[in-house]
Amino acid sequence: MQDLVANYAPILIFIALAVALGLVLLAAAAIVAVRAPDPEKVSAYECGFNAFDDARMKFDVRFYLVSILFIIFDLEIAFLFPWAVTFPVMTDLAFWSMMVFLTVLTVGFAYEWKKGALEWE
Repeated sequence: MQDLVANYAPILIFIALAVALGLVLLAAAAIVAVRAPDPEKVSAYECGFNAFDDARMKFDVRFYLVSILFIIFDLEIAFLFPWAVTFPVMTDLAFWSMMVFLTVLTVGFAYEWKKGALEWE
């Protein structure tokens, strides 16, 4: 029985520390939090509509387009780092498949740019 406790003691200590840290951070946030935020804090940001209006209101779809473009190019960078690390030992197929991937993304970006999806009026 003592072997079992000795094997699981680090896990139990880790769980206890995680719960304690979580409770300390929640308590600190409740104590330090601003109760009456200034008007600038609750003003419209990023998407252009007020945070506390009706959830069914219409807003510009270009916000979604920009966020989707961000996700696409963020994923592109996530694929490029491992590719660049293995570049010295890479085969021709791996090199040209990445070139096709980058070409598709570049053509898509040029299309979005030409259509004016990145222009804010």
